[in-house]
Amino acid sequence: MALALTALPLSLAPGLTPGGRAYAEKMPGVTAPFGLFDPLGLTPETKEELLLFREAELAHGRVAMMGALGYLVQSHFAPIFDMEGAPVIRHLDKVLATENGQLASSFLLLAIFFSEIKRARVGWVEPDVEMRTLRAEYLPGDLGFDPIGLKPKDEAGFLAMQNKELNNGRLAMLAIAGMTAQELVTGTQVF
Repeated sequence: MALALTALPLSLAPGLTPGGRAYAEKMPGVTAPFGLFDPLGLTPETKEELLLFREAELAHGRVAMMGALGYLVQSHFAPIFDMEGAPVIRHLDKVLATENGQLASSFLLLAIFFSEIKRARVGWVEPDVEMRTLRAEYLPGDLGFDPIGLKPKDEAGFLAMQNKELNNGRLAMLAIAGMTAQELVTGTQVF
């Protein structure tokens, strides 16, 4: 009997909202020239799963944008530790080889740990209530952090900003992967 219940299509699973491609085409990030770019057909069948994908895309895009900027800066400016002209991909190895670098990395790790806990508390339902579920009122990526008031007040401006963030995040994910691969293969700095 348990096997029959797990084989139900998602559209019949209780508590899930049909979404799929039709819902995804109305979300921010669907812009020219590609529209909804999903060549492998990975768009989930439910709205809830689609919003989880969007949350992951935004989080990874933001990290990739910071990583790409860090790559550019670190290749020309490393005032704290002597990098001896090493490729950026090897800078962490050099930093962790020193006691001060290990201490600084520990503080950085703690900062990431606490920021991820904060992000989970803002957007996610508590795991003891329901696993892998975003809060109903939560808009993926909206952590309520806007200290200098850049978030537009009008709907059209907000949509334009969402599209820019998603497209720049997607480009940054490709860029950081390319820069990392190039440095690993060639053993020299990209910039």
